[in-house]
Amino acid sequence: MDKVFIKNLQVFGILGIHAHEQRQPQEIRISVTATTDIKAAAHADDINLTINYSTLAKRITQFIHDHPSLTIEALIEALANDILSDERITTVWLRVEKPNAVPTAETVGVEITRSR
Repeated sequence: MDKVFIKNLQVFGILGIHAHEQRQPQEIRISVTATTDIKAAAHADDINLTINYSTLAKRITQFIHDHPSLTIEALIEALANDILSDERITTVWLRVEKPNAVPTAETVGVEITRSR
């Protein structure tokens, strides 16, 4: 299978268990790899026959804006399910990072892989 990916998409959203995290949007970084079949799009040279990474980035950004979460675990699981609702995607690997959550770390986060 083929893969379409986005690395370190920067989104601002509500994510965290602390009061200040629930009031003020913070930087959230998303990386995603979606397994799909690109042969038809490659043959026809037609973006409509594949996963458009620009459209996927907008979908992820909107999802995070619409789904404030307390934990990365809740957000990443819901986001994976949303991405997998596109029947062209068979597997999704996601990484959600909060780069400003732990002052002494470059970033923290959770990675998952989900399949239909």
